[in-house]
Amino acid sequence: MSAEAKTQPTGASVADFIDGVEPAGRREDALVLRELFDRVADTDAVMWGPTIIGYGVQHYSYASGRTGEWPIVGFSPRKANMSLYGLQLPGGEALVERLGKIKLGVDCIWVGRLANVDLEVLTSLIDRSWIQARG
Repeated sequence: MSAEAKTQPTGASVADFIDGVEPAGRREDALVLRELFDRVADTDAVMWGPTIIGYGVQHYSYASGRTGEWPIVGFSPRKANMSLYGLQLPGGEALVERLGKIKLGVDCIWVGRLANVDLEVLTSLIDRSWIQARG
């Protein structure tokens, strides 16, 4: 039996969470991202754990036997950077390369400021991920 995932959907308000994000520049970027993700995913944002804003739900299963659910796409406005989730898909590497000034993590893309990112490319990545996962 696998352990329950720590990060789960909550009933917390996405708007209230974003209102409390610091510094102000990160909060402004979070508002832009929420509008962008809302428009592309065409579904309501949900808080996952205390800091992740997610869209949709997908099931995962690791070879270790661990299973759970995670948002299809999402983001988290952290103090040091913005974490973007669900956007690194096979075949999407060329889009990721065109995204702008980013750092790649195993399961996320880190962005300092949205001003350093091509929002049209980001929109394409979100759309591609959303469509592929919901296929």
